[in-house]
Amino acid sequence: MPLTLPPLVDHHCHGVLRHAPERDGFASFLTESDSPPAPGTSFFDSQLGFAVLRWCPPLLGLPAHCPPEPYLERRRELGTEEVARRLLRASGTGTYLVDTGLPGDLTGPAELAELGGGDAGVIVRLEALAERVADTSHDAAGFVEVFDHAVVASARTALGFKSVAAYRYGLGLEPDPPDSPEVHAAASRWLAERDPGGRLTDPVLLRHLLWAAVRTGLPLQLHTGFGDPDLRLDRCDPLLLTDFIRAVAPHGCPLVLLHGYPYHRNAAYLAHAFTHVYADVGLALSHTGVRAAAVLAEALELTPFGKLLYSSDAYGLPELYLVGARVFEDALTRLTEDWTSSGAWSERDATRIAGLLAADNAARLYGLVPAES
Repeated sequence: MPLTLPPLVDHHCHGVLRHAPERDGFASFLTESDSPPAPGTSFFDSQLGFAVLRWCPPLLGLPAHCPPEPYLERRRELGTEEVARRLLRASGTGTYLVDTGLPGDLTGPAELAELGGGDAGVIVRLEALAERVADTSHDAAGFVEVFDHAVVASARTALGFKSVAAYRYGLGLEPDPPDSPEVHAAASRWLAERDPGGRLTDPVLLRHLLWAAVRTGLPLQLHTGFGDPDLRLDRCDPLLLTDFIRAVAPHGCPLVLLHGYPYHRNAAYLAHAFTHVYADVGLALSHTGVRAAAVLAEALELTPFGKLLYSSDAYGLPELYLVGARVFEDALTRLTEDWTSSGAWSERDATRIAGLLAADNAARLYGLVPAES
């Protein structure tokens, strides 16, 4: 039985480019690498690249699996805004929760929602917020006071927070909140050594950021696993967060473990074991393409069905929203058809769980529906 999904809630995504990238610039969004592709190939020669050329060309009036050159030429003919409108609206996304912490000429949440014909909410990236505060801070006391106030103020309108501590240090941070003297000493060191625009990597300050978000009670998204070469993958295993997860439990703050791959089974265990932990495999599904059903199946081995969320982690290209949605839907359809035909799941339950994963879990977690719904 074909699945009928509600409008997707993409609980972790970014803006799209306002300008059309050149061929190499376009292809650079199809990889997490910062190195050139193998000689004689391009980044289209990947699971994600093949997925883009499978799903996107028909929406621009071209056959599926057409070569990159005519696809990019057709993109130029239609114009950036028209391409974005077509692809975003075809993704079936009803709500975009946008991490606004990435640099570049990207659409904001309201602009993205207008192009996509949906709604949008803001997810505040903690490190970006702290770095903006540092740019105008003259001393440690001022930095700490302004940052803490900024988190509280953000919590009045944002739907959640996001941390990339995995990139900046790793997930093996001390679990408890640092005390005030530690924070002020670390802030003094960082401000004294920091060049304008410099990134926050101090583990004491990263812990302070996390705990400032925890105290708001809003969902806190944590990057885990797969990402670009800025991170050390061995330091991004979500199991490294176990003691932090235990420490957060009494505070009522949901923790959302993003991506996970290749540690998605570890994230699934944590979501299984701890009430306030949720998981998603968003970025992993797009990049594994035709193998996404296997990754999703592994995530569903232990993750409670009410605690796995959909996301695209799309950034820059509207193609990545469409591919994220199509790959997720295709993977979920293949799994549920297999499990219902074998008698392991009923068709009624397959439809219900598909709705949870696609939208309902995120809507409940981020308060997009009344708590009693």
